[in-house]
Amino acid sequence: MAKQGIERFALPFGLALVSFLAYPSQLLFYFIEPGPLRKGDAYIFNVLVAGCLICFYRTCLTDPGRIPSDWQDKLNTRVDDAQASQRQRWCRKCEAFKPPRAHHCKTCKRCIMKMDHHCIWTANCVSHITLPHFIRFLGYGVVAMLYLAYFLYVRCAVLWEKRHLPSYLGPSVFQLVLLFVLVAINSLLCFALTLLLLRTLWSLALNMTTIEGWEVERHHAVLRRARVMGSHLNGPDGARAKIEPQEFPWDIGIWANLCQSMGSRNPLAWFWPFASSPTLESGLSFEHNGIDDPSKPWPPPDPDRMMRAAGTPMTGTGFTQEVDVEAFRARQAADFARYEDIDGDYVIRRRPFHERLEQMQKRTDQRVYEIEDEDEDALDIDDEDPDEAVPAQDDGAGEEGWRNKEGERLADFGVDEVADFYDEDDVPLAELIRRRKAQGGQQGQ
Repeated sequence: MAKQGIERFALPFGLALVSFLAYPSQLLFYFIEPGPLRKGDAYIFNVLVAGCLICFYRTCLTDPGRIPSDWQDKLNTRVDDAQASQRQRWCRKCEAFKPPRAHHCKTCKRCIMKMDHHCIWTANCVSHITLPHFIRFLGYGVVAMLYLAYFLYVRCAVLWEKRHLPSYLGPSVFQLVLLFVLVAINSLLCFALTLLLLRTLWSLALNMTTIEGWEVERHHAVLRRARVMGSHLNGPDGARAKIEPQEFPWDIGIWANLCQSMGSRNPLAWFWPFASSPTLESGLSFEHNGIDDPSKPWPPPDPDRMMRAAGTPMTGTGFTQEVDVEAFRARQAADFARYEDIDGDYVIRRRPFHERLEQMQKRTDQRVYEIEDEDEDALDIDDEDPDEAVPAQDDGAGEEGWRNKEGERLADFGVDEVADFYDEDDVPLAELIRRRKAQGGQQGQ
């Protein structure tokens, strides 16, 4: 509810904040030394403010994109066979397949192509379509605030030099308060947006969204778990899954990454506030860097995200060997937090890995590993391990509540975790029958 309230006032609040920093400050400069801005400075500053306002408006009101119903047909005509054969992820909320790099936004209630995050301050998704406007908004905003910070610093320096003069020769109390408020708000906002801009530009250079950055860290955590457990991890049904390293597939070089993300190969268009948005078709497929087999899916396979077949006993090797019914029930109770109905979705939430590992230790009555000084490097369990660095949250979130080094989970980016974390391969039987019929019809022709 709080986020919805913020989003409702995001656009007017943002416009009011930018206007407060831009225009009362210029009016104040007429009454304090060294006087109003010079014409050249005023022109540059107001152009930056106008660019910031235009880009903010477009970031808030541009549709982040709707995935066409026939996107698969368009994709198959434009990519090679290897990429076209990638695992097609099924969205249980949209009841449709989603393109690579797409995620289901819990606020927009639909899958968003190349979703970076849902920004509550713009009340919109930062996506393949809106990312260029978002970057330009941050860029114009940071440069304008740095410019304003210089003007404010010059006037504060003059006041400090003349602090020993009688008060009636200086500004009034209202003018001093307004100057202090402008300095405080501009400094804090400039610092925050500068960090956000630098982080976004870094991700832009890697062609990696914030959600994909989370997926990369998740993959590294799964790899560490697999090394501890002997290169294999147990899926929900006890099936042993081999975990192999996989490189992020969409990083194709800094220049190509920038051109793809900004929607143009013309650098001048990157700074133009009225530049056109990227097309829908360009967000359905992305060039693969070829480091790994292009047919490998992204995000990489994760046993904790695998679907559990209903009524299938958990069998296998290692910690999930076949035993009697009571032992099976004990394992099931240890492995799964609960069955839960969330917004009409019946999901099985797996306990966090460290809790399952502790349960397995208790069941086998032996130590799985000993953390000693000489063994820490071999097991790669240290303070930088996300599973160790971030304390477990007892919020009933299960394994999808896993957090990265910054303490972020998928929900923090606006992603619907139930739709995106669990059962991505849970394609309905009717859809499988429809696809088989379609293939049979093509072969008959």
